[in-house]
Amino acid sequence: MPVTVETEARQGLSSRRALFLLSVSILLAMSLWFTGTAVIPQITTLWHAGLALGSWLTIAVQIGFSVGAITFALFNIPDIFSPIKVLVVSAVAAAAANAAFAFFAAQPLPAILLRGATGFFLAGVYPVGMKIIAGWFQRGRGLALGIMIGALTVGSAVPHAVNALGRVPWQGVILLGSAQALLGALIVALAVRQGPFAMPQSRFDPGQILEIVRNRPLRLANLGYLGHMWELYSMWGWIAVIFSVSAAWSRSMFETMAALAIAIGAVGCIWAGAASDKLQDQAASVRVAQRARVTIIAMAISSICCVLAALVLHRPMILIPLSLIWGIAVIADSAQFSTIISEVSDKNYVGTALTCQVALGFLLTAFVIRLTAAIAARYGWSWALANMALGPLLGIWAMRGLIPRNQKTTA
Repeated sequence: MPVTVETEARQGLSSRRALFLLSVSILLAMSLWFTGTAVIPQITTLWHAGLALGSWLTIAVQIGFSVGAITFALFNIPDIFSPIKVLVVSAVAAAAANAAFAFFAAQPLPAILLRGATGFFLAGVYPVGMKIIAGWFQRGRGLALGIMIGALTVGSAVPHAVNALGRVPWQGVILLGSAQALLGALIVALAVRQGPFAMPQSRFDPGQILEIVRNRPLRLANLGYLGHMWELYSMWGWIAVIFSVSAAWSRSMFETMAALAIAIGAVGCIWAGAASDKLQDQAASVRVAQRARVTIIAMAISSICCVLAALVLHRPMILIPLSLIWGIAVIADSAQFSTIISEVSDKNYVGTALTCQVALGFLLTAFVIRLTAAIAARYGWSWALANMALGPLLGIWAMRGLIPRNQKTTA
């Protein structure tokens, strides 16, 4: 018995160490996601263009990530090769594509293609990192994944924070992102290994897509996720511009506020992860219902924030604290959707279901980011903000379908 307790203690220490190191690595590597977005004002000045063209610096990453997710899953790359090696190589490749963007940014087509390549390789970083950390935790997995997504959230805010310094040239913002990604890759290569609960192979089978469509709980979970993604990347992608419209602030000020509004989402991720673990020993239907409630709470708060932000757009002293609440709610439910998908889908095609979820979600964000810019250009940012609320409202409707009637009134 003492040996077992000692072994469990060592295992707990190792899992916490792996979570810390991998979270730091993900934070560093995923800072590449918004390096192009953070410097849109400078790049569009070079291009003598507006947000319509500049938005493609963000849209390209979303499309590239979707294509990368399908490619990595179709060829079972994280299963055929060591996930550790896949993450390291992907982070290095993403850093290289991002660094090349710094030198070709003045030319729209190469710049956009390089942002797409960055997104493609990031599909080998974030999902693979989630797979690795899941292999370290049987109990407490929800909190562990919440912490990792929190690290991703902070990483997404880093380019805005660096750009807020003002003294760093836009090329420096981009190249610093590549340096951070290389450091993240080095940490994983030298100090992270696979855990004792490594996830089994989860293959992508296009022939199973029809079965996914027939599964009602799976359809509802995917609709909820799409509603969540409709708002999330609209908010993250345009929050700096929204602050710049709100008041005649310096670039340093609105970039700082954008960084805070994104980074504070880590609080929501950790809360949702801890909440999901409270019922980890219950039946699957009870766990799914609890996770659905968590997503509904988060989407209800964030949809209200969308509408309120539209109403107080030109009242920055109200918009600032509101944006912090919005930042917490908008990402809090993210990990719950993937977990629900894994629990309501047939185990024979859970890999296909997760791949389809990610690919569809990020393809949708490419459309919504462009749509938001188009609405703002024609009707103003107040209407663009109100439009963001449509996603979480759809998501709430879908996720209510996953809560049995006899559980709807229970907490």
